[in-house]
Amino acid sequence: MQNPGNATPDRFPAEARFAEGAQFIAGRPTSGTSGRTHTVVDPASGEEVLTYELAGTADVDRAVAAARAAFPGWAATTPGERSDTLHRFAAVLADRAEDFARAESLQCGKPLKLSREFDVPGTIDNIAYFAGAARHLQGQSAGEYSGDHTSYVRREPIGVVGSIAPWNYPLQMAAWKILPAVAAGNTIVLKPAELTPLTSLLFAQAATDAGIPDGVINIVTGTGREAGEHLVGHPDVAMTSFTGSTAVGKRVAEIATATVKRLHLELGGKAPFVVFDDADPEAAAHGAVAGALINTGQDCTAATRAYVQRPLYEEFVARTAALMETVRLGDPFAPGTDLGPLVSHVQRDRVAGFVDRARAYARVVTGGEAPEGELAKGAYYRPTLIADAAQDSEVVQSEIFGPVLVVLPFDTDDEGIALANDTPYGLAASAWSRDVYRANRATREIKAGCVWVNDHIPIISEMPHGGYKSSGYGKDMSAYSFEEYTQIKHVMFDNTAVAAKDWHRTVFGDR
Repeated sequence: MQNPGNATPDRFPAEARFAEGAQFIAGRPTSGTSGRTHTVVDPASGEEVLTYELAGTADVDRAVAAARAAFPGWAATTPGERSDTLHRFAAVLADRAEDFARAESLQCGKPLKLSREFDVPGTIDNIAYFAGAARHLQGQSAGEYSGDHTSYVRREPIGVVGSIAPWNYPLQMAAWKILPAVAAGNTIVLKPAELTPLTSLLFAQAATDAGIPDGVINIVTGTGREAGEHLVGHPDVAMTSFTGSTAVGKRVAEIATATVKRLHLELGGKAPFVVFDDADPEAAAHGAVAGALINTGQDCTAATRAYVQRPLYEEFVARTAALMETVRLGDPFAPGTDLGPLVSHVQRDRVAGFVDRARAYARVVTGGEAPEGELAKGAYYRPTLIADAAQDSEVVQSEIFGPVLVVLPFDTDDEGIALANDTPYGLAASAWSRDVYRANRATREIKAGCVWVNDHIPIISEMPHGGYKSSGYGKDMSAYSFEEYTQIKHVMFDNTAVAAKDWHRTVFGDR
């Protein structure tokens, strides 16, 4: 892996360079062997950060073999031992927090204050949570459920987990994939997005420095078509966990079917933001801007469809547009920056395409363009508000994954909830009302894995994250994630030592 030198030290910490390679297998950095390279680009400037050799199928095989070799020893550790190691891991990451924050902002383009205040502290909190939760992996109570037999349930790790993480939150997604799997006694091979491998590699190194044994956590950085598909289909991988688009999730499920492995899918989202006519209009407008623009809108739970009851509609549009126009685009490392670039020029152009096509059938109230001047070098796009689109239009139904909010009116509560549910997705939503009964109805009837009331976007380690419908199945974070990364076994004892004989007589008679 090469650092071309045009990324200044304060933007690119030395610990993130990984001069030996962009793979991490059996406890050490190594190079890929595919024969093809990839260049990580700073999306804020367009400058090259580093070039590395991509992982190929042979690298995936090496990583899986390392994870398989490490599994018996790691699975045999006690919950307390795993807990102690994870607590040390949290301390190591906390000591290196600034390096993680800078590397995350460099590769993603997100403001440094976002990485410092949310991504890195959230990841440390997630490690601390699973360090504690590791001690609470429980089966069910023992009891005599059938005559003279005692039954109980064992909860056991599955084996080698193959995980694929997206580029929008590389550090947090690595944590969400790795931590519950490892806390439950599994080993893992993670494939981060080739656009954003830095913090996943730093994460694995920090885990190893904290005492997690070699081979428990492995990173292979390659393309989805080669490294990703080989990992999903690998016969020694017992489970696949994938976060990404619904289209790719379907392909992952298709490949996994051949080996009948367990699947955990966290897929796309198109979160509705439902504002009833008794809501606080100022709070709703601020919530919409924060919820829509978080991470430059590259968030599967971001507010993307605001349904506003007609008495508040025009006021909401005006307030939200005015707030969007105060958002400061700029260098992610500058203290005054509110919004960074999209992850790449390709993604920026994709977002712009949605907005440009919408001009034929909707009103672009503000934004809808890339900035000029110095920022034109980066993948920037102005915060955009679109009003008066039809429910069946592209910008309402498709995941844009950029700083774009679409606003539509509704008349009755029934209509607002129906419109909120009228997409294939069901990952997250929010309802805005000062009436507890109205809000409670919305949380009950909106089909999504998370429904906020008078807020949008916060998550916590103790609560589950995962979707309904085409947003996938399975849960990240919380104790519920252990359901994904463990399997249960029924154990049954004959307490009399004669039951088998009696059963034989019942079935076959006296012979």
